Amino acid sequence: MLQEAFSRVYSKFKLHFYQEIFRRFQDREASLTTVETFCMESIQALGRPTVNEFASFMHISSPNAAYKVNSLVKKGYVKKIRSQEDRREFYLEPTEKYMDYYNISTRYLRTVMDRIAARFSPEDCALLERMLTVVDDELMPEVSLPRPASQA
Repeated sequence: MLQEAFSRVYSKFKLHFYQEIFRRFQDREASLTTVETFCMESIQALGRPTVNEFASFMHISSPNAAYKVNSLVKKGYVKKIRSQEDRREFYLEPTEKYMDYYNISTRYLRTVMDRIAARFSPEDCALLERMLTVVDDELMPEVSLPRPASQA
């Protein structure tokens, strides 16, 4: 029953995102392919990865990653920032154009979080936060993400 409930919540977040994307691009062709969307979500979640870090995380070759990144640069969704330490290395950073696209899902997340805070006691919210932190820190070792600056 817990698995079904979690699956439904996860599906609702995804489906809401898809609804908003289709609504936004109803009158014009979407400029990001599905694979490019996955790439951008990964780059955003990894927090300024290098091309090699992105390739390693996605389990693709460096040339394949470079091809995908260059396509995203041309479309204006990612910029390459040269490393000050190693001038041969570049960090990938989402552009404002992508952040506008990405904020579709984060706005809904904030809406749901506000509803949770209004519906449940502070103690219940704290328990949910602790449970999600354990899931993040201990129960999902296959996916490692950098901590946000607020949690570092």
